[in-house]
Amino acid sequence: MSIYTIKPNIPKILEQILISLQEIGARPILVGGCVRDALLKISCKDYDIEIFEINSLDTIEKTLKKYGSIKLVGKSFGVLTLKVNGYDFDFALARTEKKIGLGHQDFQVTTNSNLSYKEAALRRDFTINSIGYDFFKKEFLDPFNGIKDLENKTLRHISDITFIEDPLRVYRAVQFASRFEFTIDNKTKDLCKKMVENNDLAYLAKERIYEEFKKLFLKSSKPSIAFELLKELDVLKYFPELKALINCPQEKEYHPEGDVWVHTMMTIDEMAKIIKKENIQDEYRILYLFYAILCHDLGKAFCTKVINGKITSYKHEILGIEPTISFLKKLTNENKFIEKIIPLVKNHLAPFQLYKDSSSLKAVKRLSLKCNIEDLCLVCLADCKGRTIPNKDICDKAVSWVLEKARELNISQKPLISLVQGRDLILLGIKPSVIFKEILDFALDLQIEDNIKKEEILFRIKEKYL
Repeated sequence: MSIYTIKPNIPKILEQILISLQEIGARPILVGGCVRDALLKISCKDYDIEIFEINSLDTIEKTLKKYGSIKLVGKSFGVLTLKVNGYDFDFALARTEKKIGLGHQDFQVTTNSNLSYKEAALRRDFTINSIGYDFFKKEFLDPFNGIKDLENKTLRHISDITFIEDPLRVYRAVQFASRFEFTIDNKTKDLCKKMVENNDLAYLAKERIYEEFKKLFLKSSKPSIAFELLKELDVLKYFPELKALINCPQEKEYHPEGDVWVHTMMTIDEMAKIIKKENIQDEYRILYLFYAILCHDLGKAFCTKVINGKITSYKHEILGIEPTISFLKKLTNENKFIEKIIPLVKNHLAPFQLYKDSSSLKAVKRLSLKCNIEDLCLVCLADCKGRTIPNKDICDKAVSWVLEKARELNISQKPLISLVQGRDLILLGIKPSVIFKEILDFALDLQIEDNIKKEEILFRIKEKYL
């Protein structure tokens, strides 16, 4: 079937809204991602509608109100949002944009109901995002041959002048190329390189960069495509923690695939496979798992050396904590998110080590106090499979062994619960003080090492401390 014969699957509620807009003299056109995704046969819940032939935002708002609660994003931008029946609809007046400063909001926006579709689409980044769909005429509006680029799997910018106005488009190019496995047009790639060379990306807010990383992780089957492009475009100069992995050697016996960068690229692709296989839907969890595996070997750049003819990276998991924090701080201020990732980096070798040493349940119990074992095992599995070793079955065996032990103890997703709590010490007559932690640690050691009941632990506390 030709891509031209595919029509967007427009929700019934949106059809009703479009008809209502036409009735007030507006010409609503579906634009952007919803049209592109329809042509790529990708399901969609977000729809952007650009409105021509009417300038009154108030008139449009009155029409939309009967369908649900309307939110005004910005009067100067002329954008209204509507959430209904599980769909997100954005309605915007036809407009032009002109860069007037360094910030991402430093654009002069001019709404103009008399713009042609081509004039309005000039402000968009790539041809594949400039395709419109006229619901009433049942036809695509494609002034820049975006459909042809979709068919050729090519990512191509629209205008040299408008493209460089927003340096975030370098990250957008990378994430689109990764998500759709498209090739970036050479001229577009040259413009991206020019923006990097000019240090234009230095002015981008970390939140905007994080959103592009988020999209590539959540929607790419091979996120390594994006990071290889970041490397090629020299965007890694903004992330020295990642750049340091390039040409960082590894012992061939354990890593025949190559340097730490090559290994890391393989591991993030493995994580994508694991998340799909496990059918993980929680976006927050997906993201911290990806960042954990992306950062798991950052410490190797600080400790890799040759000892007795072998390449070693002793304590790289511990040394990886500082560069992991440094890297993540460039993308987010959310400390709780970072705190989810740190223990996964710090302990990523533990599941395999426990399996190799046939460790006791005591070791598994202690591991549960450090991080979520289910998450850790997924990171360990991606790490193990992200290399070209001949026998990858050992990876699944190791992880399954640890998970089975943890699930038997009901600690695979939560830490071991301490039998003795602070309130128990107070009941014994011990006043809260600096020694509390020492006593609680003593109690937990007895619980884990001797596997004794609470009453016996309390008796031993009395013997030792009272």
